[in-house]
Amino acid sequence: MIQLLVLAAVLLAGYIVLTQTLFKRSKCKGNAAMAGKTVIITGGNTGIGKATALHLARRGARVILACRNRSKAKGAVAHIQKETGNSDVLYMQLDLASLKSVHCFSETFLKTESRLDLLINNAGLVADGRTEDGFGVEFGVNHLGHFLLTCLLLERLKESGGGRVVTVASMAYRWGHIDLETLSVNKHLGTGSFSWQFFQAYCNSKLCNVLFTLELAKRLQGSSVTCYCVHPGVVRTELSRYVSLWQKIFIEPIARFLFLDPETGAQTTLHCCLQEGLEPLSGHYFSCCDVQKVCAHARDEAVAQKLWEVSEKLCGLSNHCKD
Repeated sequence: MIQLLVLAAVLLAGYIVLTQTLFKRSKCKGNAAMAGKTVIITGGNTGIGKATALHLARRGARVILACRNRSKAKGAVAHIQKETGNSDVLYMQLDLASLKSVHCFSETFLKTESRLDLLINNAGLVADGRTEDGFGVEFGVNHLGHFLLTCLLLERLKESGGGRVVTVASMAYRWGHIDLETLSVNKHLGTGSFSWQFFQAYCNSKLCNVLFTLELAKRLQGSSVTCYCVHPGVVRTELSRYVSLWQKIFIEPIARFLFLDPETGAQTTLHCCLQEGLEPLSGHYFSCCDVQKVCAHARDEAVAQKLWEVSEKLCGLSNHCKD
């Protein structure tokens, strides 16, 4: 009996520690007006993206779900419109694993939409394989597709005045590493069929998100546009939908017990969208609705600049993103 009580006490203590650290909850208190503003959310048909879209639609924003899966996106649009009473929610086709699709999306948006106030680079995945253009799929979708999308839409953000770019990164950046020479030659930041291999590639892609935001903030100095990256928390989403069955069997019970739900996971993204007075913190990393200091390798301005230059070349851009 004593042993059972000790075990129960240890488990309870462990649960309390985890819920106050790794699985800590937070609440966005930002209250910026959104009526008349336009938002793009990549991957807005599910998980954190959909929860973010719901919140911004309730505030009266024009919300564009930029998604690959047409049927899921249209279903999400119908649900959000019904839940919020906001009919100004729509779907536009975007496959971040295709540079052609990113260009097509941007061209269509710029022709049909007169303003852009928030670009939320939310979509992401954990998987192995290559994109349509031959890039490692995690690097291609999690970083490069969003990099190109942001570059192509920056001028419209500047025109609207006070625009923001919010990129969903992850605390996994801590374990990331970027070999720029290998990237330039092989067009990936890690590949392989074993779970630890594509998890490492995921960490590398999330480091790209943080360094991208750091360099983007430098390039936006003097403009009205600011940018932020966020760790949403450890959230129960479809991020790992491509992992093996046995991994899902292992992860699912833990996820149901400890992981944050998508609405809770959206709070830091919403904070960076809606909190007034964040402009001096452009380029910073946020977690639990507060700015956080990142590890030294995620503050390396030389690597951030080089990653930007390599990304431009891989996308076929030259001076498109430069002021």
